[in-house]
Amino acid sequence: MNLPEWTQRIDPCEAHCPSRELLDLIGDRWSLLILLVVGQGVRRNGELKRRIGGISQKMLTQTLRALEANGLVARHDFATVPPHVEYELTPLGVSLGDALGPLFQWIEGSYPAVVQARADFAARQAEAA
Repeated sequence: MNLPEWTQRIDPCEAHCPSRELLDLIGDRWSLLILLVVGQGVRRNGELKRRIGGISQKMLTQTLRALEANGLVARHDFATVPPHVEYELTPLGVSLGDALGPLFQWIEGSYPAVVQARADFAARQAEAA
């Protein structure tokens, strides 16, 4: 398969690099949370909505569609009444989940240090004022 020439020179630091669209998608809070939850196993829409606090149905639907369009999540519609739809990671989504695992571990382990850094910064700002 002949790929377009630009695929040979992906550089997300370039202003017009098309890879920025993917960076925007996987850097989005809702995308990351959906990938985290779906990465733990097949999930239905309602399960995702309950598990991901604060996400609206509209945002959940939009984000799932974007993840599906980019080959990261597979949607399985069982065409039943009532509707039964499940989502799971594709092999590409699993590989992204493997890459994101250390990020989530870093967040969990480093959050107390970040909170302390914020407090220290606020104290320095108050002293300077």
